[in-house]
Amino acid sequence: MATGIISVGLHLTGHPTLSGAALALAGAMWAVLAAAFAVRFGLDRAGWQAAAANPPALTAVAATCVLGTRLSLFGWQTAAAVLLALAAAVWPWLLVSVLRHLRRPAPGAAFLVCVATEGLAVLAATLALAEHHDWLAWAALAACALGVLLYGEALGRFDLREIGRGAGDQWIAAGALAISALAASKLTASPVWTGAAHDALRAGTVVLLVLDLAGYAVLAVSELVRPRLHYDLRRWSTVFPLGMTAVASLSTSQAAAIGWPHGLGTVLLWVAVAGWLLTAAGATRATLASLAFRRPPGP
Repeated sequence: MATGIISVGLHLTGHPTLSGAALALAGAMWAVLAAAFAVRFGLDRAGWQAAAANPPALTAVAATCVLGTRLSLFGWQTAAAVLLALAAAVWPWLLVSVLRHLRRPAPGAAFLVCVATEGLAVLAATLALAEHHDWLAWAALAACALGVLLYGEALGRFDLREIGRGAGDQWIAAGALAISALAASKLTASPVWTGAAHDALRAGTVVLLVLDLAGYAVLAVSELVRPRLHYDLRRWSTVFPLGMTAVASLSTSQAAAIGWPHGLGTVLLWVAVAGWLLTAAGATRATLASLAFRRPPGP
């Protein structure tokens, strides 16, 4: 998810080589994780079903949609459509399973119910623009509206104390607003809606982006007040919202014809790239340390 959205942002800011490299990496990681997903489903059905009851399971949908969106922007519409079909097929079952088991108070991962749903909206709207399919635009509008409602559901369960003590996934609270703004911006850019409908979508896009930026600021200040510098796997859940906020700003600027989000989005994109590099370095160190710990002692 994090790598895919960084690729989208680099594409939007005119860095094709870096964007292509990030796309290749995101595609490779998706293929590995998809294979592991399928193998576990076939060999450990009980374990798969238990994992599917937890919010992180919805990253399968969100990551597929992010990759599909980048492939669509690359011009590979058939591949993007296949990924949309895969994500849409898995999404209802996972969403219902997660909602049935979602506890209160919940960590930031609870907002993945919104992220996955809005991911479908983003990919459907992107394909609708590329292929001129009005029915996909209407489907994207329905998914976007449902995603906003699911954000309210997650917010009602979210443990606000996670803002000051979370290990990274608290940032999904902002990331969910960012992907909602991105979905709304794609709908705003659609020729399907004109007049008052277009104006309403444009206003909604700007409101969602402003709320996202406010949440981003609160979370950033909390990190400064109480630094959490050690590596944690959940830090990838920080990188994704950083990148998604940048992309939402860039897309809103274009769709809503507003200048200021573009400059802000460009700056935030490089913040996200720096976050990706730091998190990747932390993951590499943690992996090497784990391998060294497991290595049997010599003779």
